Amino acid sequence: MKELKVNYFRLKAPKFCAIIILTFLSVTIAQAQDYPTAKAQRGDGIYSILKRHGLAPGKYLNAFIALNKEKLGRNNAVFIGQTYRLPVEAGGDDSRQGQTSAQPVAAGSSSAKASVVNKLYGSKYERVIIEDHSLKGAVYYLISGHGGPDPGAIGHLGNHLLCEDEYAYDVTLRLSRALEERGAKVYMIIQDKEDGIRDERILAHDQNELCYPGRAIPRSQMSRLRQRKDAVNKLYVANKGSFQRLVVIHVDSRSKGENIDVFFYHDKRSKTGKKLATNLQQTFKQKYDYHQPNRGYHGTVSDRNLFVLKYSYPAAVFIELGNINHSRDQQRFMLGDNRQALANWLCDGLIKDFKNNK
Repeated sequence: MKELKVNYFRLKAPKFCAIIILTFLSVTIAQAQDYPTAKAQRGDGIYSILKRHGLAPGKYLNAFIALNKEKLGRNNAVFIGQTYRLPVEAGGDDSRQGQTSAQPVAAGSSSAKASVVNKLYGSKYERVIIEDHSLKGAVYYLISGHGGPDPGAIGHLGNHLLCEDEYAYDVTLRLSRALEERGAKVYMIIQDKEDGIRDERILAHDQNELCYPGRAIPRSQMSRLRQRKDAVNKLYVANKGSFQRLVVIHVDSRSKGENIDVFFYHDKRSKTGKKLATNLQQTFKQKYDYHQPNRGYHGTVSDRNLFVLKYSYPAAVFIELGNINHSRDQQRFMLGDNRQALANWLCDGLIKDFKNNK
């Protein structure tokens, strides 16, 4: 029996080895047909990697995370020197991920996408490619909290000050760009022509912000609120007949021990405003359930007696992004990629609201 057993393995060995070789070749071939790659550089996040390779972050952020989840750090951070896979060009092997590519198309091509230039976004992001027209006909007024002489809430990280107006403004700029990518008309009510979209963790504070169409922001809180309300209402009348929404973005300030989710507020008299806030809140819940299924999401929708919500003509939502004094919440808006994710999710929620109200 021992000799027969040895002979059995001698007879079967070549066939067994052939199976191993074929399996190895199959794996090697599959790897050879893998996605294009990019190496993370200093200061990079997912957003900047995608932009550098002609991929629209609003469309391909989730695909990138799915392709590279084993190589990403906390909050989907990338590591300097690490090589990451990129979503592939349309017509390639992208059927594996259910995505198409946003690779740039040659100028003059019949399939080239239209683009616009918005200097508010800064030289790095000023060119905006119109990815689709899912928000064609929609008009949005975006107000980032505080600004000018008022920095808003102030958080602390070591020796650094984290000013609410700077982080709220950056998220609002990114949201504006995402909305324009989908064909919407967008008015940034608070503007800083020197900042643009910034990818740094620590956003330096300044007082350069102006209120549309270029007015100095007053020191008096009530004067500031009236100024913003008047700017929105004047534009609302000029765009009469269009689908119009107002989005106000702030960062909350609470005790250091209290972390909070993104909250949404509406005027109690506005059913449309409540529906808008609910569409956004539901979108955030779906996003968290997908990206962090064990985390849970507790952001709520409620009415709040706020001047701008109460006296502005368009249906409006007031958003609190988190607690600027809590370390975990700080990561939500300190990392450039996280600020972009917030903007993308808000954009998705506004698309949902637009479709539900057409």
